[in-house]
Amino acid sequence: MASGVDILIEELDGSLWVATMEKNRLVGLEVDPVHEEVRWGSVYWGRVFRIDAALDAVFVDLDGQNKGILNNADVYLQEPDGKIRRGGDVAIGKILQAGQMIAVQAKSGYVPKQDDEMFPHSEEKIPRLTMNIALPGRYLIHTPLGRENRVSSRIRNKQMREQLKTMLDSFHEMHGYILRAAAADTQTAILTREAEILRAIWDQVQEHFTGMEPTLLMLGPDSVQRTLSDQSIGRINRIEVATMDHYQYAEEWCEIFAPDLVTKIQAVELENGEEDMALFDERDIMGQIEDLFQPYMVLENGGSVIIEKTAALTAIDVNRGGDKRSNLAINIEAAIEIARQIRIRNLGGMILIDFIRLKSKDEQDALRRAMEDAIGTDPCTVQIHGFSPMGLMEITRSRRTPPLHDRFYTKIG
Repeated sequence: MASGVDILIEELDGSLWVATMEKNRLVGLEVDPVHEEVRWGSVYWGRVFRIDAALDAVFVDLDGQNKGILNNADVYLQEPDGKIRRGGDVAIGKILQAGQMIAVQAKSGYVPKQDDEMFPHSEEKIPRLTMNIALPGRYLIHTPLGRENRVSSRIRNKQMREQLKTMLDSFHEMHGYILRAAAADTQTAILTREAEILRAIWDQVQEHFTGMEPTLLMLGPDSVQRTLSDQSIGRINRIEVATMDHYQYAEEWCEIFAPDLVTKIQAVELENGEEDMALFDERDIMGQIEDLFQPYMVLENGGSVIIEKTAALTAIDVNRGGDKRSNLAINIEAAIEIARQIRIRNLGGMILIDFIRLKSKDEQDALRRAMEDAIGTDPCTVQIHGFSPMGLMEITRSRRTPPLHDRFYTKIG
């Protein structure tokens, strides 16, 4: 039986940190920087202010200060007859016009580059947007412009997928929902309750689709909400907080989406509870967090992994070191640690891994299966594309927020 996880909620200089621990080992980390200006999942009533024919995209004023880019493929417009018009068939300039007001959602977060030492590596990237808005819950994701119900691709058993799809479609007036992997064994009454909550949230948001001033309508999930939602498929032992503010962050979401977790929230009494990182210090995990800002890590049996981020991709190198075991055994141990590091460091885009050379395709297949198992708990979409002609494992990961190293660097520790 799985041991379950502990969730720790902390604060550093106004930034919200949420750590997921399994047997006192860091397995997840979500952060909301205090300087974050656009959060992943936030919904805006935005104004198109420029059409770029070369990019086949439009630039959108989100709130009078922040801007975003909407590509043609992310255009979803509801016609007067209720039909959804998707972009891609014609140039975006024939669908949207400058000055037009549209509802959009941030597909990526944005943290502006700061002048202090805390952000020396921040990348100035404009947030990506979509008109296909998605509202996440614990067991369901509501896509109001979707007409069909779907089952998460993480549920791979074909028979189970068909059964779950049939169950979803049997619910009265329930359309545009994605059943998350965590919901595979969930009672229908719980699912219908959550579906009604998400639909009510959407109805409230829609009421503000009016006027000619761009504005933020709904903030995306914060680090507490993202963590609790991501961990819903597993067992949560406790949710530890050091302040009542943090207690309320957790309680508000749990009361709506996870009433069974309310009793798991524990306010930990600390002598220095109001100080930054007091809870993390008490649980002795600051060293693990500090290690995330180092490129080098030693594996338990003597091997090592080096992570190097470039502008185009992330390169990861596996070394034997003093490990006397087979190449495959070393690589599998490294794959498990690499999957953990990718998730905690929040690496994204193209990732190339130079494992120790293997003897056969069978060994490559075994390593790929080990990596697939290791990334199975990652809440972000991770795809393994196989091995390149040079023997490098190619992976892509779609992250929700900027990578940890781009947001926090020298101020930890």
